[in-house]
Amino acid sequence: MDLQSPVTALLDQHHIAYRIIEIPLSEDKKPVRQLEELLHEQGLKPKSVVRSIVFRTGSEQFVLLAVAGGGRADWASLREQLEERKLRMAEYDEVQAATGYVVGAVAPIALPEELRVLVDSSVYDYEDVVIGSGVLGYALGLKSRDLSKLLADAPMGNFAQH
Repeated sequence: MDLQSPVTALLDQHHIAYRIIEIPLSEDKKPVRQLEELLHEQGLKPKSVVRSIVFRTGSEQFVLLAVAGGGRADWASLREQLEERKLRMAEYDEVQAATGYVVGAVAPIALPEELRVLVDSSVYDYEDVVIGSGVLGYALGLKSRDLSKLLADAPMGNFAQH
């Protein structure tokens, strides 16, 4: 299967191996809710999914948090790291405006330069991880050590509660 997106282009540019995982869409064009089951069937750990959660700060900046393991954002840690008193999750349409990708396809890489990225340490708890591909209905499986090379400049910390 040939999948083209800024995410796959960046991985190809860095000679990073990945596998394409098709995620069936429901009739309303949303990813199926049984993603964990689908990954388990393909020999992947369901908690290895790196979610890319977009926030909007009080100073009107967008920030993406990459987190694995099903963790929830630790709002206090995020506010402290960002030096922001106000923080909220981005609205559906703001996610696409901030990242260039629709909700359900956002990756923690191949993003606009002005988008600040934070990486929760949970991303490196798994040898193999699954990230958004930039295209709805597809995800990418790759080694976390390869992903870490592309996220090397992003601040890493404990930004989620597990």
